[in-house]
This record gives sequence, structure tokens and C-alpha cells, in this order.
Amino acid sequence: MKHFFLACLFPALLTAQSMQLTEQLSKTVLYGDIAFSPDGTHVAWVQSTAATTSKQTYVRGTSGNAPATMVNIGSANDRTDSDPAWSPDSKTLAVFSAASEKDQKQLWTISADGSDPKKLTNLTGYAARPRWSRDGKKIAFLYIEGAEGGGPLMAAPTTTGIVDTAIHNQRIAVLDVATGELRQVSPPDLHIYDYDWSPDDQTFVATAAPGPGDNNWWIAQIYTIDIAKGNETSIYKPSLQVAVPRWSPDGKSIAFIEGLMSDEGFHGGDLFTVSAVGRDVVNRTQGRKSSLSSLFWQAPDRILFTEYVGGGSAVSELALGNNSMRTIWKGAEGLHAFGHFPDFALSKDGKTAAVVRSTYETPPEVWAGPIGDWRQLTANNSAQTPTWGKAKNLEWTNDGLSIQGWLLPPAKVESGKKYPMVVLIHGGPSGVTTPEWPASFGMARAIVATLSSRGYYVLLPNPRGSYGQGENFTRANVKDFGGGDLRDTLAGVDAAIAKYQIDPARLGVTGWSYGGFMTMWTVTQTNRFRGAVAGAGIANWQSYYGQNLIDQWMIPFFGSSIYDDPGVYEKSSPIHFIKKVKTPTLVIVGEHDAECPAPQSYEFWHALRTLGVPTQLVIYPGEGHLFITPENQADRMDQTVAWFDKYLQ
Repeated sequence: MKHFFLACLFPALLTAQSMQLTEQLSKTVLYGDIAFSPDGTHVAWVQSTAATTSKQTYVRGTSGNAPATMVNIGSANDRTDSDPAWSPDSKTLAVFSAASEKDQKQLWTISADGSDPKKLTNLTGYAARPRWSRDGKKIAFLYIEGAEGGGPLMAAPTTTGIVDTAIHNQRIAVLDVATGELRQVSPPDLHIYDYDWSPDDQTFVATAAPGPGDNNWWIAQIYTIDIAKGNETSIYKPSLQVAVPRWSPDGKSIAFIEGLMSDEGFHGGDLFTVSAVGRDVVNRTQGRKSSLSSLFWQAPDRILFTEYVGGGSAVSELALGNNSMRTIWKGAEGLHAFGHFPDFALSKDGKTAAVVRSTYETPPEVWAGPIGDWRQLTANNSAQTPTWGKAKNLEWTNDGLSIQGWLLPPAKVESGKKYPMVVLIHGGPSGVTTPEWPASFGMARAIVATLSSRGYYVLLPNPRGSYGQGENFTRANVKDFGGGDLRDTLAGVDAAIAKYQIDPARLGVTGWSYGGFMTMWTVTQTNRFRGAVAGAGIANWQSYYGQNLIDQWMIPFFGSSIYDDPGVYEKSSPIHFIKKVKTPTLVIVGEHDAECPAPQSYEFWHALRTLGVPTQLVIYPGEGHLFITPENQADRMDQTVAWFDKYLQ
């Protein structure tokens, strides 16, 4: 394992306990891209482990006790599959597959029992999100011909030569299953983010914007696209961000989510409807104390949706006739159907669902059945048992707001003894921490289990700016990054100390992305913390504006560009308060991070080193905002734990 070190990093000396835990978590079987057959008889998913990059498709019936079957696509067991999608008659599964992570993905179909694999395409470029037409004769998917894709979480390609001369837009391609004819039907000057077939298969509804696509999702509009003619019509220009456009079953209206969102694929907001020609826009959930994450338009008068509520999730139903809502299921888990890492899928009649369920105490498994009355279908992680403390829901108030968070205590708490605590601030800022087994998302969550196992309390707050308490709460940090949300977090620290055996003299803080910024910001605003680890942070909003590849996300949060109002960016920039820092800080980032570029981490580390504050910087080669290499994921965790052990234990 190799790293680029810009400072001499101490060796991460792990105890046998830590090595055992890392090995345990790396063996966790993960289930992604779950797909439920329309008739509710079969579930498909992509299966992997936390320590590997290979992903294979599995299929299982929802009745009986027959084990899941791995789909036999080609001959490679180390292949990379993604995006399984069922045909309307539930007889055929479409899935993208490549022989390895670095190979070109092609679209395949397989029978429901996992037999009769057929390769349908010879694509060159990025392809994802296949969706069958309503009549089952065609499959649409997102396609960037001749270029890579995957969004800004992935490592940014090296840029040389004349910049901005080539924009590779993501378009909707339609494949005729019988003939193999492939046609790109959306306009070449629009980048498509999400889409849905109309009930008559004649039109797409899509969220889209002119390229470059990674940057312009934050200004996307809702379009209808005539499939035969290829022309587009904008039917709704939002004031904020839009996601998950879906047709009504009668084709007269479109539903979507709109709200303040900081990341494509991590959706949250209110539920809106609009007529198919762009009239009669209605916010159906205005004032609701939750954040919608996905939706299914089941009948002309019925929409089912998932939502974040506090630090958990719910599945609810809207009756459009009287705009009444009822909650079908609610729990301390995280469920959503579309975007990044989906773990919820619905049958056509909306009565049954397939879900990947996990909490801090229970490892992930696939379940299916009537909503809220699911039956467990897999048991690959039955041997996994937590070696960390049992999570506790923690609630407190600050500035008149009710704040929620999760607290993991040490695995063993002895009476009369005080323990250190690390605060882990989530990214976003439009995001939320919900309970889940700490081995997903590229092992980033494993730090929670590792610290708890080693005698730390871990506080995971959901301060203002988070999902789960409605749009006003999510928007409460606009033009105030690091202001109210830091006060909320510090109030949570006080609440935890008042209730549990926490040593106030041994506090640490860490986070990734916006959490990395908040870590940098926190140590410039208070000296309460004895150690900090800033992951993919932002030191200087002014220089960041010109460095990152997604600057459009900043306008809704800061109100204008850096060139029009530099003051609002300056007041939240950690670098302007750098001389106040006394906290030893480890700085970590990926070499090709497009969202939070490595120069931001370098700038913060350089300042601390110049000022004599204990600090070290690790830049992981080839990694983007989301670490892909398992060795780098594990090493990042080891370095973090070792830093806190050095300064807090």
C-alpha cells in the first residue's frame, strides 16, 4: 500500500482488537441496487463485501426458503454488476455488467430464475439506470457515449490542454429489445440526471440541464422529451433543486421532490406535483416535519413515498383527493429508493416492498413482504455480532430548535470511569445520519464501530441544515455555514456530557466533506477539542469556489457567487481564523477529489504547520471524493483512530 505523504506520518500501530474488528467488518456482505419484480414474487440485488470491488447480481423468490441464486453472466466471478431492472411482466431482469471494475459495462437480460443470459449491447462509454418501457418492448438508460461518467463522487480525470472544449452530456438511449436497435433520443445539448417513461411510452419526463453535467445539477429544470422527435420542453424551472420526476398513471401530471439539496443522489425536500404541460404547481407536503427521499405514483389519487423523519425513516402515503397523509411504517433505519445507495423497492400494486435493512446493532440483510411486515430473505451476515456499544437516541434543544443525534457508547462502560468522545459530523450539509451497520459507504462508517470498540463515545449530530425536520430546518444554515450548526453541535456535546460518562477534557471532532469543513471550522472557533481529523475539508470558501468542479451547488447556500458577494464566503472560511487553532489536526483527502479538491486540505495543513500546531497530511493516490480502493478505505480508518488514540487516550 502506497501513499503520497506531505508530512512524515506516524505508523498506524493497531492493536489485535482493531485488526480483528477491521477484518470482521470487511467480511460484511453488502446488498445494493435492490430491485423488486412488479408482481412481488422476486427480488434482485447487487451483492459484494466491504473489502472487495467485485459486485454480482443475485435473484431470490419472495416465497419459500430457496436460497438466492447468483446470476450467471459470462464467466467472470469478479465482475462488476449494477442497476438490475425488472421487465413489466416480471419475467426478465435487465442488468449492466462488466468483466471487472475497469472494463466496459454492457446491458444483459436474464430470466427471472437466473438462466438464459443475453448480452444486448456493444457500448463504449458510461451507462446506467436502465428502465423498461411500459409495454416491455424497449429499455432506456442513461448513456455518455465515448466518455466516462458516474458523477462528482468519482475521481476527477486529469485535465490538460484547452479546457471546456469538450462537454460529454449524459443522454437517454433507448434499446429495442427485439431488434437490438439503439437510439439516443434526448437532445445532445442537455445532460439528463433522472427520467421516467410516460404511461403511453411516447414521452420522457426528466431532470436536466446544459452540460457540464457534474456542475449543473443544481440548476436542473424539469423537461418533457418527445421520444419520436427528440425535442424537449421545459415545464418547470425550480427555485431550488429537483429530483425523482415521476409520471402519474393517467399521464396528466408529474410528481417530483424539490428542496435545498447539496448533493446529487442524496435527495431531500417537499413533494410537488405539476401538470404535464407545466401548470398547477402544488407543494403537497409544505410544512411537514420531514424530508422526502423518494416517491412512487401508485394511482391517479395516491402517491407513496419514503421520507427522513428525525434520525430515522418512514414510508408514507398521500391521498391527493384531500391531500391527507398517513404513515405506513416508521423506524430507526435509513430507507430510500432512488439516488445513491438505494435500499428500498416497491411492487407495482404498492402493497409489498423489498428492503435492505440494517441498524447499528443488526447487519444488513434483504427483507420483503407487506410494508412494515417484512420477512427476512437472506442471512449472509448471521455470524456478525457488534463489538461496539448499543446506539442511543439523543435529543436536545438549542436556539429554540429541537436537535437530534445518535450516540454510541464504548462497548463496555465501567461505573465511575470517564471516557473520551469523538463528534462525527455528517457531510452535505443537506444530509442526515440514520442508523446502519458500520461497514457500508466505502467503510467510511467503520470509524464509528472502531472508536466505540476502543473505548470512545461517538456523537453523530443532525444539526440545522440536516434532513429530517422539514425544509425550514434544512434551510436554516443558508448564508450561515458554521454558525448555527456549530452551536447545535456544541449544545449536543454538552447534552451528552451531562447524561453520560464523558470526559469533557478529552473530546475529538471529525467529518468528511461538509463534515471535513466543519472540523476545520470547529477548531478555529473553539479549543474544546484535543484532537481533530478533517477529511476532504474546505479551508477557504473563496479559493474553493474557483477550484472545485461543482461550484453551482454554492449559489443556493451563499445566495450569490463569490464574485458578487465575497464577504458571505469569507466569514465562514476557516483559513481566516487559522491563528486561533490549538487543536492537533490530521488532514486527509483523495488526490483527485472533484468536490473538495486536495489544495484545500493542503492549504489548511500548510497553515497549521507554519503556525506550529501539530498536524499531518495524507493524500491518497487516485482516489476521488468517495474512496474506492479497500486498502485505502481501511488505512484511512486506521490513521484516524491512531490520531485520536495519540491525543485523546
